[in-house]
Amino acid sequence: METSDLRIALFSGNYNYTRDGANQALNRLVGSLLGMGAAVRVYSPTVEKPAFEPTGDMISVPSVGVPFGRGEYRLAIGLGRKVKRDLERFQPNIVHLSSPDPASHAALRWAQDHDIPVLASVHTRFETYPRYYNLAFMEPLVVKLLKRFYNRCDALVAPSDSMIEELLEMEFHDDITLWSRGVDRTIFSSEKRDPEWRRSLGLEDDDVAVVFLGRLVMEKGLDVFAETIVQLRKRQVPHKVLVIGDGPARGWFQDNLPGGIFAGFKTGADLGRALASGDIFFNPSITETFGNVTLEAMACGLPVVAAGATGAASLVDDGVTGRLVPPSKDKHENAERFAEAIAPYCTDPALRMSHGAAGEARSREYSWEAINQVVADTYIRLIEHRRALQEAEAAEAASA
Repeated sequence: METSDLRIALFSGNYNYTRDGANQALNRLVGSLLGMGAAVRVYSPTVEKPAFEPTGDMISVPSVGVPFGRGEYRLAIGLGRKVKRDLERFQPNIVHLSSPDPASHAALRWAQDHDIPVLASVHTRFETYPRYYNLAFMEPLVVKLLKRFYNRCDALVAPSDSMIEELLEMEFHDDITLWSRGVDRTIFSSEKRDPEWRRSLGLEDDDVAVVFLGRLVMEKGLDVFAETIVQLRKRQVPHKVLVIGDGPARGWFQDNLPGGIFAGFKTGADLGRALASGDIFFNPSITETFGNVTLEAMACGLPVVAAGATGAASLVDDGVTGRLVPPSKDKHENAERFAEAIAPYCTDPALRMSHGAAGEARSREYSWEAINQVVADTYIRLIEHRRALQEAEAAEAASA
């Protein structure tokens, strides 16, 4: 079977209406697959004014706004007759699910009814989200539901070795392939550093800027980031804070990060310039399965201080390209550990430059073309395995 024989029905909870790392990877994947000659149909919630134009053909699925102050996201609630008719016309030979929402559950049932293999991609640590909204007691239930969903699929792909280890340990599946992430080196590079842009924000040439990049939502570890900055100030470590991004928790972050410089939401060349104009990248999040922003920061020549959790643990070489800090359930203890790891970079330019250069060199190993070919190969493997089973069943029935 050739890649050009693939007919992929891809279900996404957010393909393009709000920009995030997961849908950037999915759009890249679809672009690669189309370039290989495959046919792809994307099914996702839609809005009147999406964040960017989708790659490939997209069909809208029924959805509602997400509660708990996350109205910028939509929950795909099912397929509906229109989507089912479109699936029948498209006749996919593989179904790819990228979010464990109700629509993906329905798509999984549809695929099983039609004897079509299903691949699921894991993009975030959904089971960790309840702890950021005072709902930690729900975490075991979420794990149980996710485990049931993923084990009904034929295989999984996950973006880091550390995430695969976590999934295997939680018994989410036993067939899990590494689908890593790439970085666009035309956008992210140390050469994009812009002293004039820094000065326009009030950063002097000798200021050391600790950078946060991402959507401003609590599950990104905003509370730990803010507490770490408090610890740095208590220790009188010279630094400034540069926040790149926006989101519903921006007001909270500004209130708890006095003196922080908020550059706002950036994309493309503006994002590359802003990130490269920082000095240290700090990522306290434990919800990442890969950490696109961590790889982008490395490509920009910034040493990375991150939680030693899924994602960053597979990217950051501790003591070489940055520091990995073992996460603790005690927020104050976390902040003290992070402050201890960040402080040397604030005061030692040679260390900062050495680890930043090592990270930039490491980032060159991540090529989108080779990475996305892995997914295409996994599709083909699952389809050929299903066909072999069907042929064996047919032969057995004929001989009965």
